[in-house]
Amino acid sequence: MGHIALLAVTLSLVSGANAQELDPAQLYVEYCSVCHGDQGDGRSRAAGSLAKPPRDFTSAEASILTRDQLVHAISNGIPGTAMSPWKEQLSPEQIGALADYLRDTFMRSAIVEDTTAGQRIYAEFCSVCHGEQGDGKSRAAGSLLPSPRDFTSAEARNELTRTRMIFSVTYGRANTAMANWGEQLSKEEIEATVDYIRRSYMNISQADEARLAEAAAAAEAASVEMMTEHDHSMHGEVGMEAPFPAHLIGDPVWGKDFYVKNCAHCHGEKGDGQGPRAYFITPKPRDFSHPAARASLNREMLFDSIALGKTRSEMPAWIHVLTRQEIANVAEYVFQAFIYPEELRAMAEGNAEAEAVDGQSLQQPSLTPTAGN
Repeated sequence: MGHIALLAVTLSLVSGANAQELDPAQLYVEYCSVCHGDQGDGRSRAAGSLAKPPRDFTSAEASILTRDQLVHAISNGIPGTAMSPWKEQLSPEQIGALADYLRDTFMRSAIVEDTTAGQRIYAEFCSVCHGEQGDGKSRAAGSLLPSPRDFTSAEARNELTRTRMIFSVTYGRANTAMANWGEQLSKEEIEATVDYIRRSYMNISQADEARLAEAAAAAEAASVEMMTEHDHSMHGEVGMEAPFPAHLIGDPVWGKDFYVKNCAHCHGEKGDGQGPRAYFITPKPRDFSHPAARASLNREMLFDSIALGKTRSEMPAWIHVLTRQEIANVAEYVFQAFIYPEELRAMAEGNAEAEAVDGQSLQQPSLTPTAGN
């Protein structure tokens, strides 16, 4: 009986030790809280001395992390951060229990509180580059050139209108890592995301929007009048049917000859911004085939861009060299060859015809007799 009692006590001690080893709250205190904080919000004493802030598990951005992602991060660490691998110190069971603890204790409230589409979309699609706090300080930022936009900066608040941001999210930004999300996200989702960024990171209230829009419009008008840089993305999408100013009609044959001799060195023969001089130019020449260019540069906008040039770039103001008719000729060639080529025009015309047919079929009953009538 003495041996049996001793064995029972030993098993009890081992069982208690295993339970303590799998106590996720204790594991968090011992291994994680020194960086991630007692409340899992990244606000620890060590946070200030770390180059990259510890993960805030209470944020909406953290709520999209899956259990497998947490287990992988705890096991293998995260390169370029203070998050070291723990697979040598902790067993797979302990790591799994710790991942569950993080989700149930800190991340669950973030999931419940995340009720806006914009917040969820930002966490899933935008934070990887722009950072969890919208300040551009993400793990990917160091490998991106130019750096992601810091939405918390005064420059962003002063420069970025709501229209321009919606346009950039929809069509991307040429020569940057900013992709076009118009095919993955709906118009409503993009607007919700932009509004979330402006409200949460740029501190712009609804009352501020009208005032900022007025100021941007005034600055844009002054920019055109002074023949300085004119950012057409601020207009958003434009109509492709808009004519040249002063009823000018461009000659694309003359325009092609001039483009090949004077413009292709920078913009490329295909209009893709890959001309032989492009590699030595900063900022890069315009890529006319980029979705953002095709959505913002109609004949009128092209005329302005060629005539006025672009400040702080190698794009000159051709109004000092060419006549208005010659500028229209070059713009017409660029428009037909790169911005709105024949295949896109045919596609647009086909869609318009299909919509017209569908509209008629919905509005008008069929007058063709059937065999049964």
